[in-house]
Parts: sequence; C-alpha cells; structure tokens
Amino acid sequence: TAFNDIIILLVRTAVCHFKVFFTNPRYILYIHLVVNDIIMLALFLVLQVISYVVFTLNVSFCIVLLIIAVSSNLNNPLTLAAMALECYLAVCFPLRYSQVCTVRRTYFVMGAVWFLSMLTILPDVFVLVATNPAEFFSSSIFCLWANVFTDPALAKKREVSNIAYLVIVWLSIFFAYFRILFAAQAASANARKARNTVLLHGFQLLLCMLSYVHSISIQGLSSLFPNDALAIRYVISVLIQILPRLISPVLYGLRDKMFREYLKKTLLPSRKTKP
Repeated sequence: TAFNDIIILLVRTAVCHFKVFFTNPRYILYIHLVVNDIIMLALFLVLQVISYVVFTLNVSFCIVLLIIAVSSNLNNPLTLAAMALECYLAVCFPLRYSQVCTVRRTYFVMGAVWFLSMLTILPDVFVLVATNPAEFFSSSIFCLWANVFTDPALAKKREVSNIAYLVIVWLSIFFAYFRILFAAQAASANARKARNTVLLHGFQLLLCMLSYVHSISIQGLSSLFPNDALAIRYVISVLIQILPRLISPVLYGLRDKMFREYLKKTLLPSRKTKP
C-alpha cells in the first residue's frame, strides 16, 4: 500500500546511507520507530485480508501475530520517551553527550524497550496457556486480542500497565521539554530546535494514544450499524492505527534537515553525464 511504501522509503534512505544514520543515536532510535510502524502496518494488512477472506484464524497463529503487533504498538511510546531524553542530553550536556549516548548504549535501550513490551504481554500468554485446554489452541477464532484473552483480570491488568507506561513516557517528555525550555532561554538555536522536537514527540505520543479508543469506537459503531461491522472495523483501523503511524515518522523525517537531504538523494540520484 501507499502507507507502507512511504515508510519503507524512509528506511531505505537510512540503509542506503548506513554510515551516516546508523552511527548516530538519534537516527538509530528514529529508524527503530519507523520499523515498528512497518511491523504494525504489515500485520494490520495481514489481519484485514484474513478477516475478509477466511474470517477465522488458528488460535496459536493468531497469538503469535497479536504478540508481535501489541509489542510493536507498546514500543512506540517507549521509543518516543528515549528520543526525548536523547534531545535533552544533546542540549543540556553537549560535552558529555558523545560519552553517554553511544551507539552501543542506543542498541541496549532498544533491547530494553522490547523487553519492557514483552514483560507486559508474556504473563498474559502464560495465564492463557495455563487456563485453557490444548484443544483451544488448535481451534479457529476471529483474531482479536479480546477474543483470545477473555479473562477480565487480564484486561484490567493490561489497562493498568498501559497507564503506567504512558505516565512514565509523559513524565519523560515533560521533563525533557522543560529542561530544554530553560536552556532555550539562552537563545541557542539548537536548544530551540530541540524544544520543538520534543513538542513533536508529545504530538506523536498523542497520536499513539488514539489506539486506546480503537476498540471502543468499533464496538460503539458496530452496535449502531451491525450489518457494516467489517467495513466499520476497517475504516476505524485506518483512521486510528494507520494514519497516525504514517504522519508521525514522515513529519519527523522531513523536518530533519540532514535526513531530508539524503531523502532527496535517494529519490533523485545524481546522473553522471557523458563528456
């Protein structure tokens, strides 16, 4: 789809200029954010095709898809928090930045993001395995988290963990923004740019939070228009899950001057003219 093509183009730009982007912690985190969006979009397309073609899916296979999808969804807010703190370190500790924000530590942060996401999901999987017979995992089901993980306690636990993660992320972004705001009063152009970048991270986080009204919106509209349930699910998913994940990386990528220059080189490669 066009959504995937645009995001893949951003990743291709980074890969084509590996030495520039994969040696800079800021761009490594950005590419990690974009890759998570690609995973989410790919799984969205797979589940949409399945829902229209075969409707149900093997429970075991569905669980694997849901684990990957939910993990990549949880990764986005945590990655935004890491990006905001990276901006804070770059502005407020410029002399120590290269020592603190190394490539190795950036990859460690990315691993920690995936670990925290899995820490939220895997306990639900263990409870599901312990409380359901083996026949359940060989049966077929319409692949939704609520259809597989039906225990009300798990739903409550997921709500609490989501709130806890969002509070941590918002506190990180507010902390970074106000520290950079104080630094920006010294009329530093870099500090002002970093402040605006952190504001953008806050906007990206607001877009990510739309996913929490996804199921409520589908349930409400489906109850009003039961004959159009699949169409409603598709439209709401595009508006809430797809568009924010397209807007977020594109805004960030096009706003960055160096990334924009290399994107132009990828789209418009220089042609060598014959003498």
